[in-house]
Amino acid sequence: MGRLDQKIAIITGAASGIGAATARRVAAEGARTIVADLNPEGAEAVTEEIRAAGGAATAVAVDLGDVGSVRAMVAAAVETYGGLDVLHNNAAATHLAARRDLAVLEADPAVWDDTMRINLRGTMVAIQAAVPHLLARGGGSIINTSSGAGLAGDLRNPAYGASKAALVNLTQYVATQYGKQGVRCNAIAPGFIVTPASSGSAHGAIREAMLRHHLTPRLGRPEDVASAVVFLASDESSFITGHTLRVDGGLLAHQPYVADLRDA
Repeated sequence: MGRLDQKIAIITGAASGIGAATARRVAAEGARTIVADLNPEGAEAVTEEIRAAGGAATAVAVDLGDVGSVRAMVAAAVETYGGLDVLHNNAAATHLAARRDLAVLEADPAVWDDTMRINLRGTMVAIQAAVPHLLARGGGSIINTSSGAGLAGDLRNPAYGASKAALVNLTQYVATQYGKQGVRCNAIAPGFIVTPASSGSAHGAIREAMLRHHLTPRLGRPEDVASAVVFLASDESSFITGHTLRVDGGLLAHQPYVADLRDA
């Protein structure tokens, strides 16, 4: 028996990386899973993997920047499987963070607007569309992917970081407003997770510096986040809401000089 048997889940950004690992894991735990992504071919490929392993999954194309598209994604889950129990808001505008999210003095307001529209407004609209269906089934679990970038400053990507910080606060608001009705809302703040999207910065001096500042002997993997999502989606976490869980190998748990002193 899986930890998510009989549950219906939506995973956004599920065509690759953290989202794909999470969709596979959620489905393996028994959930009927909507594999949602802007990349329909990638979503379909992950869906086929899940089905080949004996799981139930359906690919849905979604553009988080389009309100109608987000609402249609939630409607597709209800129409396909009869309801909704879990919403994992994982997708984000990583393409903007990687190329155009410049330091504050060089920031393009249009990039800020696009980042907030996708990362923050898209998540809010998904929650708005999902909550009535969660309530119809007696409650459910919403999990928002924030980031270590939303908990501490960095030399790059201020728009991305600000959007992820806002998700932490949105998580608390949703938990506060719907908790008594059985809807839990938590966030996950991944640290440096090695995925295809991060592979460009996961080598050489940057990789070595990141590893030095982790308290674990390795960097993060998508499966580390997937395990946390399963826990927060399951009834095992029924007394946890409004919380942000750092899945970061201890990256933000120590004084900044620890990495230097440890090897001294």
